[in-house]
Amino acid sequence: MPDTKNEMKYEELVELYEAMDSTTKRLEKTSLLADFLKMVGDQDPKILAVVTLLSLGRIFPTWSEEELGIGSKLLMKAISLVVGVGVDEVEDQMRDSGDIGAAAQELFKRKVQSTLFRRSLTISKVHQNLVKIADISGGRSQYKKMEILRELLSSASPQEAKYITRTVLEELRVGVGEGTLKDAISQAFIIPKEVVERSLMLTNDLGLVAEVAREEGTAGLQKLTLKPGKPVKPMLAQLSPNYRTTIQEMGYALCETKYDGVRVQIHGEGDEINIFTRRLENISQAIPEITEYIKKAIKPSDFIVEGEIIVTQEGKPISFQYILQRVRRKYEIDRLREEIPLTLYLFDVLYYNQPTLDEPFKDRRRLLEEIVQVIPGKLELSKQVKATPETPEEALDLFNKSIEEGHEGIMLKDPYAPYTPGLRGKKMLKWKATPETLDLVVVGGTYGTGKRAHVIGSFLLALQDENNQLKTLAHVATGLDDKTLLELKEMSEPLITLKEGRRVEMVPSIIMEVAFSEIVKSPEYESGYSLRFPVVKRIRTDLSIEDIDTVERIESMFQTMKIISE
Repeated sequence: MPDTKNEMKYEELVELYEAMDSTTKRLEKTSLLADFLKMVGDQDPKILAVVTLLSLGRIFPTWSEEELGIGSKLLMKAISLVVGVGVDEVEDQMRDSGDIGAAAQELFKRKVQSTLFRRSLTISKVHQNLVKIADISGGRSQYKKMEILRELLSSASPQEAKYITRTVLEELRVGVGEGTLKDAISQAFIIPKEVVERSLMLTNDLGLVAEVAREEGTAGLQKLTLKPGKPVKPMLAQLSPNYRTTIQEMGYALCETKYDGVRVQIHGEGDEINIFTRRLENISQAIPEITEYIKKAIKPSDFIVEGEIIVTQEGKPISFQYILQRVRRKYEIDRLREEIPLTLYLFDVLYYNQPTLDEPFKDRRRLLEEIVQVIPGKLELSKQVKATPETPEEALDLFNKSIEEGHEGIMLKDPYAPYTPGLRGKKMLKWKATPETLDLVVVGGTYGTGKRAHVIGSFLLALQDENNQLKTLAHVATGLDDKTLLELKEMSEPLITLKEGRRVEMVPSIIMEVAFSEIVKSPEYESGYSLRFPVVKRIRTDLSIEDIDTVERIESMFQTMKIISE
């Protein structure tokens, strides 16, 4: 039996969780986390990367294909077996407590049976067991996952059970996001914030960044770079207040058609091709024709290119939902590729035998044109024009043509801008014909009346603040037909944590893209803002909760829309 007396105990990590949960001040959370990371680095450095991810309630990096495959139902079953109560009682406690972690803690306090000579859990033990669960597949996999989870929970204290269960569902709820963690790494290992920020932009691996920060310091982090095979967050766009103003401010703009599809990042390593979505999910198996097009269009090499996949019919793009049918499907792919043909439009290159993201966009575009052999109707480059303060009509003409062809509008890009993963700035702006939209997460709702009394008819939506805390913004009740409401009913019911009359609260999971007419200031919602005439445009199953919009963006859009209306 391995000697664990020198390994860090899981209860030490739990004490950190509790301390961070007890304060709303970001600086205090950062200081607590920095002190803990430094302690881990001094006492048990081999688990530093593990602790870094666990501090966000994750087992694997966001881009990893590994997942636990444990839903709330299986988790509640495991709790019931360990505690010695029925699953119904676990569900009741979950509704009373508001989340499964608090429910587990309360039930474990009343646990009927206790493991004799219970050994203290170590951080390594908890992590290793959860990784084992992710590795299980095939026959009786659910039973095997249950047994490992039950063994882990049998050794847990009530507080440890609270956070193990939350980690299993990746819902830590201590108010710590990537921004706080980046600041904590900087503080713990005395690294300039901008160095930590850039190293994370290039690697998208917080565990690696923490390890290198401790072992090699600033110099080591500065050596980290982009590598094919490991996706990075996409560069994001803001809303253009006026295309003429934007062109004037940029000096000149490279304007491109804005396609309404699934944004993808395509990685080539020799003959191997991997395709990642905006949420960094690998969808290569679902869309084999895109891999085939890429292999024909780009010679075998190491590269990262970015583009948008759309579905066209008779030369015009059709509903976004058809694309989701393709990227989410695991079976009958050959049939679907005939029924739902895909077209890929490439618009950027981040790596070609070496990183290119620091190069000006105009040079990256030129390189893209050199390395890509267009396949008409299958793989093309985004339509692009150059618009200057003297020739702004070039942008207007492209906008009108793009709308006529069924696309969303245009992008206006600063020709001298580098690529900045995960950041939203004024170097890339969008101008759309349709109302601007927001990606928001459902946190609650209200059941309807009459014939809709059995479904939630109004959904409470939230966005995230700088600490990744959810702040409510609006209720939405329009844009949902009966079929969609029934689909949402199936999605929502397992997520409900509280029912009070017709009102419910839910685990944040369902993401909606919402159009609106205006942003207004409002004390009614936690964000301080509200939306006038919100309408659900679509359910965004291609996004994760980390991708939802922020209070900062609402504030920026509020100011931009004031300028537009003046």
